[in-house]
Amino acid sequence: MTDNEEYFKSKGFQKLLKQYEASVKSGQPIYMDADDLADIADYYQYNGKMADADAAINLALEYNPDAVGPLLYKAREALSRRDFDNARAYAERMEAVDHLEALYFKGEILIAEEKVEEADELFREQMKEIESDELMDYVYDVASLFFDYNCFNKAFEWVARSQGDDSDDFKELMARTLFGLGKYKDSERIFNELIDHDPYSTRYWIALASAQFMNEDYQSAITSSEYAIAIDPNDPDSVLSKANSLYNLENYESALTYYQRYSQILEDDEFGYLHQGTCLVNLGRFEEAAKVLQQAEKLANGDSPYMTEIYQELSFTFSELHDPDRAVSYIDKTKDLDCDHVNMEIIRGHILLANKRSQEAEEAFKKALKLCNNAPHAILRIIVSLYDNHYVYPAYLLLKPFLKHAKANWKDGYSYMALCCMDLHKKKEFLQYVKLGSEKNPKEARLVLGFLFPEGMKPSEYYDYLVKKFEHR
Repeated sequence: MTDNEEYFKSKGFQKLLKQYEASVKSGQPIYMDADDLADIADYYQYNGKMADADAAINLALEYNPDAVGPLLYKAREALSRRDFDNARAYAERMEAVDHLEALYFKGEILIAEEKVEEADELFREQMKEIESDELMDYVYDVASLFFDYNCFNKAFEWVARSQGDDSDDFKELMARTLFGLGKYKDSERIFNELIDHDPYSTRYWIALASAQFMNEDYQSAITSSEYAIAIDPNDPDSVLSKANSLYNLENYESALTYYQRYSQILEDDEFGYLHQGTCLVNLGRFEEAAKVLQQAEKLANGDSPYMTEIYQELSFTFSELHDPDRAVSYIDKTKDLDCDHVNMEIIRGHILLANKRSQEAEEAFKKALKLCNNAPHAILRIIVSLYDNHYVYPAYLLLKPFLKHAKANWKDGYSYMALCCMDLHKKKEFLQYVKLGSEKNPKEARLVLGFLFPEGMKPSEYYDYLVKKFEHR
């Protein structure tokens, strides 16, 4: 059984699928290998056709109750429900037919139960029994399993056991594991090596673009995405990769074009419409933004991981359209979602403040602070909201003691204080906070103060640049 998309597209699988679907349509029974039926069930599951998947897997078990593929399918269903007892029962049934497959799955159950060290011990014990000519396959399978569960440190340990295996499979797994560990430059280096071996792999080019994106090398990520698009113009991941990089370069017009292209390829994916909306918001095209964001809302189901973000963007959009009641109604919709409710209340306050409803805004801010027990980051977000809504002097008065009494390792807010000082013509303090902000939090400094400096200038250069600029006045 496999969830490999490439296999699903293969001629062999497509032939099996047509035979099966013809049998279902005609009502005439067809005998097929149970593991082939498990592949068909997996295909249906992959495409969200759960009833069809159940029908295929039940037929497979009728034909062969002890076939590993169907048993593994059922075991994974139990595992997805966190029904560990049933999952183990299926693993025991697999044991007699395929000891190694059963062992992998027992280890997977332990990982799912967050018993990572126990799983590692189980795999290391079994490693002693593996024949030398099968050892690298075993190491690769175990490393892949840890990787699939985001146990990147364990995956790295197992990949390191490859002992000189220079195959592309191991290289790719190592590159993806390094990516998971946040070692983007190392990941990028290995993906470049893989591309040297296979320059027509969209998978490698997209992975390279992702590593470059995470390393904030957006221009290189765009170039890598373009290679992937050239190989397969309709690959949604390639198009999305370019869109995301353009967005982070604040090229919202071009990013919008690629998000629209992504939505043409995947018409039912709310993600594309959500990001079309964010581009339109940044371009000040709020009426258009409202329409595509409502399309995203319509496509998203209750389980969508983007539901909170969709509601948040809709609330900002209707606030800009001077419809604060409708804007706040979208914040209300997040009440039953698993999200940051403190942040939602701060957004409510921000929208009300932007629409001159300061008393209601104050109530929302107080509720947010009560929910988080006056957490410093919430206090800072409220102060930033005051600044964004042109309450510059109150923001300054609140930020000054806030930063003065912050812990030694506190790093946020200094660049916003620099903006307050600039607007209030407090030149000496402005320079002081630019220096502090650039040293303590370069990323925030670039985001908040970058518009004051030449494009591409590093935050570490901001203070000296300003000093020289002021000297020549």
